[in-house]
Amino acid sequence: LNAAPRRPPPLHVRFLPGPADGTAAPGLVATRVPVLAEHHLVTGPRFRRLKMGAGHRLDTKASGVMVLGIGHGNKLLTDLYNCHLSKVYTVGGLFGKATDDFSDTGKLVEKTTFDHITREKLERILAVIQGTNHKALLMYSNIDMKTQEAYEMAVKGLIRPMGKSPPIITVIRCLQFALPEFQLEIHCLHETQQYLRKIVHEIGLELKSSAVCTQVRRIRDGVFTLDDALLRTQWNLQSIQNAIWDCQLKVKTEIERTLA
Repeated sequence: LNAAPRRPPPLHVRFLPGPADGTAAPGLVATRVPVLAEHHLVTGPRFRRLKMGAGHRLDTKASGVMVLGIGHGNKLLTDLYNCHLSKVYTVGGLFGKATDDFSDTGKLVEKTTFDHITREKLERILAVIQGTNHKALLMYSNIDMKTQEAYEMAVKGLIRPMGKSPPIITVIRCLQFALPEFQLEIHCLHETQQYLRKIVHEIGLELKSSAVCTQVRRIRDGVFTLDDALLRTQWNLQSIQNAIWDCQLKVKTEIERTLA
């Protein structure tokens, strides 16, 4: 904002001595001159403070979509939080070792074999995790599944906890499998990135092995996707303005649909 062109300082009328070339009687002449007190070199940067807020945060070992609000956008961040929208991650894993913080950069605790693991065995474990979390989703949604209201909400995709709940995984599937590495896609609510790393660790234990998380990348946060994200090189006024304008309608639509 401070780098954008600024309006020239306003002009005011000053009575200055007239020309002393002998062609006119000496005296004062009304002249419009700029108000130097309003010049940007005097006033300094126009914007010194800007109210900003962060949505669902990412820890230092995670990457991907993180939503920021500017000005009135902070109120919209609160409304989006109250919508309890799901987030989508791609999570990388590596079989064969365990660490103290469940990540591949943590302190090594043990090494295990992994040759017995197949994609079919992995997908069976993922199906069990998804089924268990589906029951938790229905329980914390506080909806009678035999009612017409539940049917209508299911059609609109609105069945989700509208209050506090433990982390809930709504979808988990295997994207890539090439021992010892694998990659998962996880749709979840009320999670932390550390919780997702722990899920990878527990999957390794269920498969009679061990596993560490190599990557956590958020590819969707509610209505925002990677297509809406700005790279570091795009952090300029025009790109940020365009991003705000492009997202206004879908944010408004989602808030009205969920909180109506």
